[in-house]
Amino acid sequence: MAQSPHTPPTAIHGRIFLAGHRGMVGSAIRRRLELRADADPILRTHRELDLTDQAAVDRFFATERPDSVILAAAKVGGIWANDRYPAEFIYQNLMMEANVIHAAYRSGVERLLLLGSSCIYPRLAPQPMSEEALLTGVLEQTNEPYAIAKIAGIKLCESYNRQYGTDFRSVMPTNLYGPGDNFDLENSHVIPALMRKLHEAKENRAPSVEIWGTGTPRREFLHVDDMAEACLHVMELPLETLRAHTSPMLSHINIGVGTDVSIRELAETMAEIVGFEGALKYDSTKPDGMPRKLLDVSRLETLGWRAGIGLREGLSQTYGWFLDNRQTIRSGA
Repeated sequence: MAQSPHTPPTAIHGRIFLAGHRGMVGSAIRRRLELRADADPILRTHRELDLTDQAAVDRFFATERPDSVILAAAKVGGIWANDRYPAEFIYQNLMMEANVIHAAYRSGVERLLLLGSSCIYPRLAPQPMSEEALLTGVLEQTNEPYAIAKIAGIKLCESYNRQYGTDFRSVMPTNLYGPGDNFDLENSHVIPALMRKLHEAKENRAPSVEIWGTGTPRREFLHVDDMAEACLHVMELPLETLRAHTSPMLSHINIGVGTDVSIRELAETMAEIVGFEGALKYDSTKPDGMPRKLLDVSRLETLGWRAGIGLREGLSQTYGWFLDNRQTIRSGA
């Protein structure tokens, strides 16, 4: 992996509650925090702290008194999971955001960062999607409950900033991938699901692999290590700098790479990396989702950060991680 060109953040220090530290994004952020002598991460598993339980969250904040919060915990999944479990996607994400943000305000947290998703933007938003596109059109139906929950999180941060003068920030990442991803074939996102299908097809010498949809939708993909670095970069920006580039309520900031590929191009690249030489067959009876999801990352670049890991490099590194961990992945451990 290429070395990061960015200067490590210096403003984050003290006791930092990292919610969701065992997930793909949370794990990447945790790795970076643990390299810092001035950061003291506070970590809790779901069994130790259920973020949908308001009383438990209130007790945790009253006892631990974190200086900062990074809210990376979320219920996430691909098109199939969003379609099958819409109630869980909207309820669990709403409850986690509301409980953590309100408790952070009540306990006097200095700074909070909420991680959202690019699915908050309208299905037919102008491309690339700028932060101003929020709430300007109809959402993509396949993930509407999740998107609404994430929009509510943004508005929670803005409302607390407006009414109470808090410093609560939110970032909207594009599609993420990398070490620690969910490779379950039923409820994972496109890169891990496709990577596993291609690998197993290669092992089984299958003549072809079926891919959902037409292959024409275009997607932007960001390596999780870049995402973690961008989160800390935004987290440590001086308040005055952030205000100069956002609204008075500290609106959200997009995190992405600024370029996209078609699902067909992604599949062909991944087949080369995995070494699968069979046919790629597209099932047009399955949903495509949004026709395109490309973020406008000009605001983030103006604030001094740009992604550093290319897609082929990131896919190769992720496939290496998959190979090293595939027995655990297959066992569901």
